[in-house]
Amino acid sequence: MPLTHALLFLTLTLTLPTLLAAAAAGFLTPPLESLLRPSDAVSLITFKSKADLDNKLLYVLNERFDYCQWRGVKCAQGRVVRLVLQGYGLRGVFPPDSLTRLDQLRVLSLNNNSLSGPIPDLSPLVNLKSLFLDRNSFSGAFPPSILTLHRLLTLDLSFNNFSGPIPAGITALDRLNSLRLQWNRFNGTLPPLNQSLLFVFNVSRNNLTGAVPVTPSLSRFGASSFLWNPGLCGEVLNKACSSPAPFFDSPNVTGPPSSQPLVQSAESQSVVLSPPSPKNHKKTGLILGISIAVAILITAFLCMFTVIRTLTSQNRAPKPAMEFTETAESNSVNNNNNYTASETRIGEINESDTKAIEESRRVHQSGDLVFCAGESQLYGLEQLMRASAELLGRGTIGTTYKAVLDNQLIVTVKRLDAGKTAVTGGDGFERHMEAVGRLRHPNLVLIRAYFQAKGERLVIYDYQPNGSLFNLIHGSRSTRAKPLHWTSCLKIAEDVAQGLAYIHQVSRLIHGNLKSSNVLLGSDFEACLTDYSLAILADTSANDDPDSAGYKAPETRKSNRRATAKSDVYAFGILLLELLTSKHPSQHPFLLPTDVPDWVRATREDDVGEDGQLRMLTEVACICSLTSPEQRPAMWQVLKMIQEIKESSRSTRAKPLHWTSCLKIAEDVAQGLAYIHQVSRLIHGNLKSSNVLLGSDFEACLTDYSLAILADTSANDDPDSAGYKAPETRKSNRRATAKSDVYAFGILLLELLTSKHPSQHPFLLPTGVPDWVRATREDDVGEDGQLRMLTEVACICSLTSPEQRPAMWQVLKMIQEIKESVMTDHNSYAGYS
Repeated sequence: MPLTHALLFLTLTLTLPTLLAAAAAGFLTPPLESLLRPSDAVSLITFKSKADLDNKLLYVLNERFDYCQWRGVKCAQGRVVRLVLQGYGLRGVFPPDSLTRLDQLRVLSLNNNSLSGPIPDLSPLVNLKSLFLDRNSFSGAFPPSILTLHRLLTLDLSFNNFSGPIPAGITALDRLNSLRLQWNRFNGTLPPLNQSLLFVFNVSRNNLTGAVPVTPSLSRFGASSFLWNPGLCGEVLNKACSSPAPFFDSPNVTGPPSSQPLVQSAESQSVVLSPPSPKNHKKTGLILGISIAVAILITAFLCMFTVIRTLTSQNRAPKPAMEFTETAESNSVNNNNNYTASETRIGEINESDTKAIEESRRVHQSGDLVFCAGESQLYGLEQLMRASAELLGRGTIGTTYKAVLDNQLIVTVKRLDAGKTAVTGGDGFERHMEAVGRLRHPNLVLIRAYFQAKGERLVIYDYQPNGSLFNLIHGSRSTRAKPLHWTSCLKIAEDVAQGLAYIHQVSRLIHGNLKSSNVLLGSDFEACLTDYSLAILADTSANDDPDSAGYKAPETRKSNRRATAKSDVYAFGILLLELLTSKHPSQHPFLLPTDVPDWVRATREDDVGEDGQLRMLTEVACICSLTSPEQRPAMWQVLKMIQEIKESSRSTRAKPLHWTSCLKIAEDVAQGLAYIHQVSRLIHGNLKSSNVLLGSDFEACLTDYSLAILADTSANDDPDSAGYKAPETRKSNRRATAKSDVYAFGILLLELLTSKHPSQHPFLLPTGVPDWVRATREDDVGEDGQLRMLTEVACICSLTSPEQRPAMWQVLKMIQEIKESVMTDHNSYAGYS
């Protein structure tokens, strides 16, 4: 028996430490808590363990999904989609493998903290759209894993200690619209960024060198985006770069003596001037005389060479590179670009013509067309010359053909008028076409290639099968076309505005000849601009093309002033009136702006569309066609107006949102406002429904916050904002306050509940508002008690006296209590996760 006890004791002594170690290492059955812990919660706690050494976040997992209520965390269906921890005073490092399980994360914001060290691998965050790591102490190379985040829209690494080159792979992030890399230690050259949506960019305060790539995207930014990079130069900065070393060094060229200093000290730059001596006078006179003699000899030689070359070229008398022949039927084509079937052969090329083409500097070695923006060479010049051609029309600066190639590919060929475009030299034409050929947008007819040789200039476009807007509006001459439905006008106006705004914003170009015959309809009847930026090549006037006269801005009609972006805006206004009335500009009466809406309405007497939206669209046309160019808006502003009309037309047709959706949106907005008020002394200052955007998961996000304080604005400046203005700020110079934001929130909440714009809200006593809200929601089956409580929150917020309104955190608490009451009545609530 004692022996048995001894053996048992020995066995336990040997195995117990092993069992304990296995349990500690997790080889035995894991505890229930770790089995139930969600992976997103584990990621957040892992991140906090290294990045929050001062325990500012207070993350504690008590229940399975309560991590969705943690500071800075936003969830959708139990998954973390936003982690916003800006300004929390975090101190530590960004630990590797900490946030990699958050594969549904859309927004990661760690800015304005004290985090340091390198950035770990972020490639598993495949859904990330916004990354804010600015104003920390991060270091190391540009994080390579960022280059794999192809859904990224916003990237901010500014105010850190990153170093090394900016990788060329950043050009593959084609959705980027904001890139901030300033105040780091990046070096090397700048990649050729050319993202079409890139509208925020800054690389100032780095150590970048070399020429700034001349791309449409980078060319739109001013010098302030590149400041304090002493080595940067180039056309974009208007700063010449030092000449590169020649490929073959001349043996006669020697560098400066090694003893000569390259940079002088401040003392050595101080020079005392003394009067010249007589010897210096003699030397100077001798040098001057020799220089003048040499210049005279060189000038005489050049004159003789020019005369001889001119005589030789006249004797050769080569034919033009291409000859266009037309049948008698082509004479029936008018200036309105009406499509007619006029079959012809575009031309034939003989041997001497081929030699002339091969001598052109800019064409390819095969004597072919110059293709734009890396376009594939699907056809050559000889194929184009053999194509079956149909004359489409004659315009301001040339004639347009439809060409069907041997392979059945259809293109549009514009033959520019040699006489009108003679004012633009060959080099100027090529530079201009290279710039125009880089423009790429769904509402532009793409330029595929161009050609010039011996006075012949061609521009090749995609073919648009559905004719021009002129034909759609006016139809045939024998019938009186009815105006298009106003919603069709709205769609076409938005397409045209999109194309014009793109031209103006991504380059310094303009259209210059906007009219209904230069708006073509694509395969899906989308409106596409053609002939853009070609008018600048020609010496034209309104008298040359009567069809264009009505679209000309007043400042360009009787002067030699060039067209500008504001001229395009004027032409757009006239085009919009043509759309709405089906009246050509030559038929527009002279009216005061206040009378134009009535005239438009009279021409559309059978239209059953919403009169309010039609009137707003007419007002956009009036604003665009004001006589003074300074009073006209920019094209991007016009586009925004049209898009707001489009949105308002949807809201007028839509029923009010379900009250639970209103509750969700109201809580989101209240969260944002309360945050602004509590963490700073800032306010929003311009809260309205158009300044509340919906994220990828339809969460409500505030925009344009704290910007109104920068401007001298009033309710009269923006009629759309007038209804949200608190009474104490409307007729005085008093600045908006936090209580003004509360008032605007109350009005916005009523707008949510009723789908009525503030301009449509009746004047009611607070006691009458709930009945009005209920009347607008007669089909809503939601709980009447909670709906009434939400309406009362709106009434309290919009009280006339600012002292009687609650603070925003109190409003948020009221909304959350309404939410809790709903969740108490129903064990599950689908609107919240």
